[in-house]
This record gives sequence, structure tokens and C-alpha cells, in this order.
Amino acid sequence: MIYIGADHRGFKLKKELFDYLVRKGYRVVDVGTDSEESVDYPIIAEKVTRKVAEDPNNRGIIVCGSGAGVCIVANKSKGILAAEAWNPEVARAARNDDNINVLCLPADHINHEDAKNISQVFLDTSFGGEDRYKRRLDEIREMENEKK
Repeated sequence: MIYIGADHRGFKLKKELFDYLVRKGYRVVDVGTDSEESVDYPIIAEKVTRKVAEDPNNRGIIVCGSGAGVCIVANKSKGILAAEAWNPEVARAARNDDNINVLCLPADHINHEDAKNISQVFLDTSFGGEDRYKRRLDEIREMENEKK
């Protein structure tokens, strides 16, 4: 399942991306927002990450103006590995090397076609699984478990 959300600045891009993913046959749940009326991005990011964390097969896409705010929030959630991507190469590397499960997109800096391409690469790319990548992810999990 793919969970998608955006704040008011990312609303139009999210709507276009949602429609694209549904047309491609993905199971997609839109967690909001439903308009361009101002909404705080932490609320939307938390909704997406909560759903993604429920199942290791879930993925999330969150959109805000810069992509940075939602990425910060997403990475505060246990079990979430989020990265901002502004082109397909960054998305591919983030999935292959870092096994991200949440993609963060900057609505103010990419167009709808870029968002579709970046998201498609995010969904099509698998974790590379090299030992060095696994070791680094284990280090991140240890850090998460040490937090109280």
C-alpha cells in the first residue's frame, strides 16, 4: 500500500501524483490535505508515517513546499527511513543504498512530470542489500532503540 499526503503547498502536486499512481494500478490511500487551505505539515507527515510503519511493505510519499519539513518529521518516527528527492537519480540511490520507505518531494521545486518520474523510480527500485548498506541501517536501528 502507498500512503500519500501533502500540506497546502503540495496539494496540487499530490493530487496529480495520486491520480497517476492509481492509473498505474497501485493501491494508494490519500491521507490529506484536501485543499489549498493552510495546514501544518507535521500533521500530514505523521499521518503518512504512522501508516507506513504498520507494515514493512508499505511505502509513503509526502509533499510540502521544500520537501525538507516533511522529511524532518518523517525521520522522527521509529521504523521510518525518509529522504527528499528532486530527481530520479537521488530517489534510486536512496532506495538502493538506504532502503527508504518514505519519499519526500519539494512541490515548489519540481513539476508534475518530475514528481511522477521520481515516484516511479522510488517504487520500482529495490534495496541493494550490500553488506555495507545493511551495516549502516543496523547502526541507525541501534540509534533509534537507544532513544527514550
